[in-house]
Amino acid sequence: MANEEMVDWEALPGAQGERNGSTGKQLLKFLAAVLLVGFCFHFLFTEFILWEPDSTKAGCTLFQGEWILDNEGPAYTNETCHFIEPYQNCMRNERPDTGYLYWRWKPKNCDLARFDADKFLNAMRNKSWALIGDSIFRNHMQSLICLLSKIDEPVDIYHEMNYKTRTWYFSSYNFTLAVIWAPFLVRYDTFEGHNTLAEPNLELHLDILDTKWTTEYHKYDYVVISGGQWFYKSAIMWENNRVIGCHNCPDDNLKELGVTEPYRKALRLAFHFVSTNDHKPFVVFRTWTPDHFEYGKWYNGGVCNRTQPYKEGEYDGDPTDHAMRRAEIEEFEHAAKIGVKNGMQMKLLDTYHLSLLRPDGHPGPYRTYPPINDKNKKVQNDCLHWCLPGPIDTWNELLMKMVIDDDDNLGHASA
Repeated sequence: MANEEMVDWEALPGAQGERNGSTGKQLLKFLAAVLLVGFCFHFLFTEFILWEPDSTKAGCTLFQGEWILDNEGPAYTNETCHFIEPYQNCMRNERPDTGYLYWRWKPKNCDLARFDADKFLNAMRNKSWALIGDSIFRNHMQSLICLLSKIDEPVDIYHEMNYKTRTWYFSSYNFTLAVIWAPFLVRYDTFEGHNTLAEPNLELHLDILDTKWTTEYHKYDYVVISGGQWFYKSAIMWENNRVIGCHNCPDDNLKELGVTEPYRKALRLAFHFVSTNDHKPFVVFRTWTPDHFEYGKWYNGGVCNRTQPYKEGEYDGDPTDHAMRRAEIEEFEHAAKIGVKNGMQMKLLDTYHLSLLRPDGHPGPYRTYPPINDKNKKVQNDCLHWCLPGPIDTWNELLMKMVIDDDDNLGHASA
């Protein structure tokens, strides 16, 4: 999780109108007003259609919808799946409430089928997947493994010493599933000497991709990519072998770059690599993951103790998160046009909004066992990653719908 102490609060775009107070004949004023109202109505209606399709004309809209109660509950538990890392094992860590397990995502104008592990593994026989990004993808991969392990339990065939990059193998299906640690997608260097949140120990090279994933890219039939919250960390930025600025640095001599533009540059570089590459796997980009810290952040007492989903409109999210997601969508759509011309399959897995509505799905203080209940002890809550089982299992149901069913209406951004 990242230091969000100095967030770039970039304003969201919005339509603005002006009133014209000029004098003139009443008839001309009336006609002008009618034309103006008609134009505005046309503009607003067009925007509405663009972002929220009319249910009478549009098909299934996967990423718009609502969470509905589900008495059936999760597809697995911590007792039936042995691949859940301790920090996300909320059941084992004695989270007392279980209501967060009994919700399903109901897309607009359709239903989302439960994950079919047998169908997925048969479709992926002799195939390979890579999930490229940060610790959210480790969280995501554990969910997928738990869902699949009901049919075939994988074996760990490779892992780095810190287990951040790891590969699993499902021998009955000759199916390989890897997670590759590349939190920025671009090259980054760490250095020692700073032990405070205010001083950066990261250098990002915004014009050089992280070779940890680019050198492995050609091995996989399916690639799921995402950026993430690591861009909120304090960092010095490089381009063309020189420092161009910084985010959240105490050095007044360095230009504050914020987070949105550096992230956009990293995405643009990664998408160019993917969309123009000779190797053409099926590529999915997963959008920004919101956190749900309240009353602070992870480093200063923030908590997430809600036990039910938000209702639509109850919480709009962080403005900077919206700016980051907007950069993702714009850069993805530009790259996808190039990719299509080059024979690529590229789809957008827009999990932002449905995840935003689930503040109840995080470990919070139940990231350790036993949980720390002593009010005199400092507790670091996790309000970014997801309990397993939990809402993140829905991401894999969406992936299955997009990849296995291959619906032409899927993979577009929602409002």
